[in-house]
Amino acid sequence: MIGTKIDLQKIKPLPLAKRNSLSTVEEVLVPLDAEPAAIGDALMSQVDDCAGRIREARANGKAVMMIYGAHLIKNGAALILDNLIANGWLSHLATNGAGTIHDWEYAWLGRSTECVRSNVATGTFGTWEETGRYIHLALLAGGVEGLGYGEALGRFIAGDGADLPAADELVSLIAAEPAHELAAARAELLHAMRNGSAPEGRCDLEHRWKQASVVASAYRHGMPLTVHPGIGYDIISNHPMFNGAAIGRAAHVDFQTFAGTLDQLDGGVLLSVGSAIMGPQVFEKALSCVNHIRLQEGREIVKNHSMYVVDLQDGGNWDWTQGEPPVTSAAYYLRFCKTYARMGGSMHYLQCDNLAFVQHLSRALDDANPS
Repeated sequence: MIGTKIDLQKIKPLPLAKRNSLSTVEEVLVPLDAEPAAIGDALMSQVDDCAGRIREARANGKAVMMIYGAHLIKNGAALILDNLIANGWLSHLATNGAGTIHDWEYAWLGRSTECVRSNVATGTFGTWEETGRYIHLALLAGGVEGLGYGEALGRFIAGDGADLPAADELVSLIAAEPAHELAAARAELLHAMRNGSAPEGRCDLEHRWKQASVVASAYRHGMPLTVHPGIGYDIISNHPMFNGAAIGRAAHVDFQTFAGTLDQLDGGVLLSVGSAIMGPQVFEKALSCVNHIRLQEGREIVKNHSMYVVDLQDGGNWDWTQGEPPVTSAAYYLRFCKTYARMGGSMHYLQCDNLAFVQHLSRALDDANPS
């Protein structure tokens, strides 16, 4: 074997409550009636256009998907997203691993975010006991039922814990059905039980700030929220329970679910809000899968969809409604714009703060009733 592996069992996680968290739920959670930051008339016109297309899409039973980055949660947009879900404006949410980590920490501890610079230097960045343990536990519990990352974690938060099978039951199931599609998930949970990382039976964990959890909100409303993490991207990697198989298995389910909703995007709307890498990368692969299957079945590819990409960068001073810039333009290398410009339909770039965008969009939509 070439190379030497680090032994993650040597990591000694610290209690999350001892971390100097930089924000609290009370500080960041934005009330529904809070006045959004002012945006210019041209930008507001784009928001109104987006709202109009969402209203039309929902009236016609088409999908409206929002992909968001972790900063939307850190900026306190949970109640606004809950409002969009409850009023039927969204049919699918998608985020990255960090989006769920801040979500869970706010829901359980009421605070989140740490100083990366100083904590990496002290070897404590991400080495927090409860964050790594309970997100893994939620995924392991959901894995033996075939659940994806978003549904498993949403159920864990909304239900204040999880019910796990007995170790002997897992042994029997694995022995009786070694080739079952859930056999590997059962073995992962059994291994966690045998090494003392996971309990048998009921695991109770109260989430006192669950109103701050978008993941729990989506679960309560029965709306898919999919999670698209990278192995080694997130702080739950910095924990002796780190299990890439459990994370990857849950993300595998969620990719399929994401593509399943994307198959309903004809005439629908895709919002990419502050997701510069995960969103465009996952969307292009999922769209290709959907188009591949459709063409095999003699159907047309996904079409007539509208995409609104929101970020703080200036978009490379390029009019993205005119298509892709030449390779000689710096704008060509803005992945979050270029990818969506290649995905058919119509693509619109809005240079806007993500919180201000969802606030103004929610207000514009609340002026009308969804179907």
